[in-house]
Amino acid sequence: MTPDKDSHALYDPTEGSEERRAEYEFKDDIKPLIETEAGLSEAVVRRISALKGEPEWMLDLRLKGLKNFQERPQPSFGPDLSFIDFDEYHYFTRYAEKVSNTWDEVPETIRNTFEKLHIPEQERAFLAGVNTQYESESVYSSMLEEVESKGVIFLDTDTALRRYPDLVKKYFGTVVPFNDNKYAALNTAVWSGGIFIYVPKGVKVEKPLQSYFRINNALTGQFERSLIIVDDDASLHFVEGCTAPVYSKDSLHAAVVEIVVGKNAKCRYTTIQNWSTNIINLVTQRAVVDDDGLMEWVDGNIGSGTNMKYPCCVLKGDRAKGSCISIAVAGANQYQDNGAKMIHLGKDTSSTTISKSVVKQGGRANFRGLIRIAPNAVGSRAHEECDTLILDNASASDTIPDNICLNDRSYIEHEATVSRINEDDLFYLMSRGLSQGQATKTIVMGFIEPFAKELPLEYSVELSHLLDLDMAKVGSVG
Repeated sequence: MTPDKDSHALYDPTEGSEERRAEYEFKDDIKPLIETEAGLSEAVVRRISALKGEPEWMLDLRLKGLKNFQERPQPSFGPDLSFIDFDEYHYFTRYAEKVSNTWDEVPETIRNTFEKLHIPEQERAFLAGVNTQYESESVYSSMLEEVESKGVIFLDTDTALRRYPDLVKKYFGTVVPFNDNKYAALNTAVWSGGIFIYVPKGVKVEKPLQSYFRINNALTGQFERSLIIVDDDASLHFVEGCTAPVYSKDSLHAAVVEIVVGKNAKCRYTTIQNWSTNIINLVTQRAVVDDDGLMEWVDGNIGSGTNMKYPCCVLKGDRAKGSCISIAVAGANQYQDNGAKMIHLGKDTSSTTISKSVVKQGGRANFRGLIRIAPNAVGSRAHEECDTLILDNASASDTIPDNICLNDRSYIEHEATVSRINEDDLFYLMSRGLSQGQATKTIVMGFIEPFAKELPLEYSVELSHLLDLDMAKVGSVG
């Protein structure tokens, strides 16, 4: 079927796809000011800490993380990670002398990178503040004066450690300890950059704060450590974006995100992850929620070759609420192992997990979920649903839930579906003038609508743009 091009209701995602993909996958020709030698050792960890001028307690914590990392085996679940050679990677690179507060102060090549990614434009249009990280460290950070005047702290974590050492020490590692898992231990040992946010009691941050993470080099590692504290009766929406160019050699991204949500406070953490397929993405994200608080994860995973990420809510306080709405898109050479964890500790707590996966071109996307309702968490309820759309015979998906209820006055709901694109729907859309790529994208967008509607308008447009790039790679559907 070859519909008349002029009758298309949507533009053809295959047209100009290589040019649009180049917006994300371009490479910068720039040399670092400082780069540690390849390989991980106590000497490398000590040098990272010395370059940053850190207090002794942080170095001690780093060394504990290194020891724990070296002693722990690879995870016994999910993708096989035995191929990772940790001696190949560079664990710290520095490209700028300082964190700039204006774009004009950012080194020109790096500034051009973020301009290509439209970050300054987004900041001017609808953000309360933005922080950008290039490889190991932040290069730019800014926040609206009216937000800063309310006492909000929004800095890269390195700067926060220098300016607010007691505040960082109070919370660092309390939500995700150094010995939580192998890659949290690795992050603790070599962390660099990330964001630190503190929202004081009663303060509502009306516009989102955003960080953007860029990996530029092959065989490098990015290990940001982010710490967010939303105090009692406060609220925050934070948005994270990630990209990297394509190389023949893998790069490693092992981040940790710790969030503390106070009483009657609200935090939303939105991610649109578009790493290239040579990125190994192994991330630990967790929030602890106090009485009547609310934590919302909105988690989009479109890129990376190997991805393991399970945003977690520990509902510590009574009547605390948690939710995770996520999508995972897996194409050729992609293994997405995603899900969510909801730990109910307080009374009358509630959680919702909604996961949408799309697999194509031999990709694999698993949902791996955990719901645990503790003996004392009476009156709690949890709802979990995971749906997968398979676009061809070469792709695969599994649902791996682990649902545990330890009292008889709570309940868990779980549902899962796996389906193919309906040939009648595809035929109907194509008969109305859409190409096969357009029709497929329209069906996919309808499928992931529960996720897309949770995004701010600007990010919903960006999601549509990214899916255009992915659908441009899809051949016949069947």
